[in-house]
Amino acid sequence: MKIKLYILVLLCTNALFAQKVTTSIDTTKNKIGAQFNLTLKTEVDTATLVTFPAGKNFGALEVIRSYKIDTLKNGGKYELIKKYGLTQFDSGNYTIPSLKVLIGKNVLFSDSLKVSVQNVVVDTLKQKMYEIKPIAKAERSSSWIWKWIIGILLITGIGALVYFLMKKFQKKKIEAVVYKSPIDRATNLLNNLEKKELWQKGAVKEYYSELTDIARNYIEEAIEIPAMESTTSELIEGLRKASLKKKMKISPEILENLERVLKQADLVKFAKSKPLDFEIAEDKKKIEKTILTLDNAIPEAVEDEGDILNEAQRQKLIQQKLRKKKITRIVVSIIVVFVVLFGTAIFFIATQGLDYVKDNLLGHPTKDLVEGEWVKSEYGDPGIQVETPKVLKRIDVKKTLPKEAFALIKDMQTFTYGSILDNFSVSVATLQYKQETQIDLKTGIEGTLQIFESQGAKNIISEQGDFNTPEGISGRKGFGTFTILNPIDKKSYDMYFEIVLFSQNGGLQQINIIQKQNDLYAKEISERILKSIELKKADK
Repeated sequence: MKIKLYILVLLCTNALFAQKVTTSIDTTKNKIGAQFNLTLKTEVDTATLVTFPAGKNFGALEVIRSYKIDTLKNGGKYELIKKYGLTQFDSGNYTIPSLKVLIGKNVLFSDSLKVSVQNVVVDTLKQKMYEIKPIAKAERSSSWIWKWIIGILLITGIGALVYFLMKKFQKKKIEAVVYKSPIDRATNLLNNLEKKELWQKGAVKEYYSELTDIARNYIEEAIEIPAMESTTSELIEGLRKASLKKKMKISPEILENLERVLKQADLVKFAKSKPLDFEIAEDKKKIEKTILTLDNAIPEAVEDEGDILNEAQRQKLIQQKLRKKKITRIVVSIIVVFVVLFGTAIFFIATQGLDYVKDNLLGHPTKDLVEGEWVKSEYGDPGIQVETPKVLKRIDVKKTLPKEAFALIKDMQTFTYGSILDNFSVSVATLQYKQETQIDLKTGIEGTLQIFESQGAKNIISEQGDFNTPEGISGRKGFGTFTILNPIDKKSYDMYFEIVLFSQNGGLQQINIIQKQNDLYAKEISERILKSIELKKADK
């Protein structure tokens, strides 16, 4: 007893309406690379939606052009005409397969056509023949060299930027020690300057800058004149006026020594003068003596409540500066980390490509499956042993079958990972009949495509061919593309599918693989699964 497989798989059929698709082609013979013009026609009501097939290939022929649909009004109906330009660059006989046309909710198929592609005949008597040239060594690509040069320049630029930012935001360290008085501060700074040994190391300009800054800061803080902003002559004049106003006893010798050191510092900083070692040592002593003399000459002030308050405010200001510097350091660190990460990302984008960076930085669902731990297991009866990135879970499909099915089916098992809407899904199914049944694998693949349609697949384009396992067991393979609307994000996705069917002793073994188009990781998974297939024979 022969039973059509699609009845056993779907257990129902859809009645098609009376529409039909007329198929024609301008010629059945053409030269290599010449264009075949394929035409599909159908007549429908004005309110009926028609979807013609789309794809890059129809069978072995390449679709080089898809023309716009022509519409002719014929009474209360429309005649729709869809044309395609097809070609093939290898000689031989080919078949344009039946193409699916969706008319409303009904699926119709065009007629298959046989075409012949012929070689271009060359007249060797008229066309001069030449000797075959030796193999020319291809120039070595230098693109990788440029990538590394760009990477090195990028890293160098990042380093320079980081250095610039550190120098720009780096301020002189705020002293954690709170000095009791200006003289205490000046004395400590002079001692620290001596420990640095700047002029002994040749940094005479830096030494004189710090030396005079210590003196100027002391004068500005203790005597309250704008010493840091004044020229040498303005500073000396200001000291004379302040000494008279505050009744300070300062000898002319002290002011002359201070003026001499300040002028010496100006010569070092601006005229590149180079004092002798003993002169440098003498200048430091003069500054120390000047600061001590000025401090002793300042009249003692009675500390009142206002002075105590000013000191508390000064301490508070110091703490605020410390916090501000801490925040600045944190901000600089964040900027440096961001710049380094951004530069690294740019380098890998330039050398490896954007997809590589995106997949490794943000992750990719199918990449994780490829690199994860794979599982090799046997499913169903008759068993299918296959290697998959995840364990397949058993699902109960018997509840969805009508009672009539149990009169024909002895056992039915299905195992899946993922769904038709996921980036990647795989399912394994086995079926045993109670009676010996002649199984048409081609019809079985068509039945599976109808199941895809019931799950939301549209614009299905499919092809079929033979499939052999490494052990030499023959089966049938269907493959192709379809589009599907995701109800969650309301976006339509292009999917690629592979269906493999085997028939053994009244049993059916099937593997379905569905993945998003142009997903290289999913393609790698699919190839690995198909290579791992091992079949167990069905019990008679």
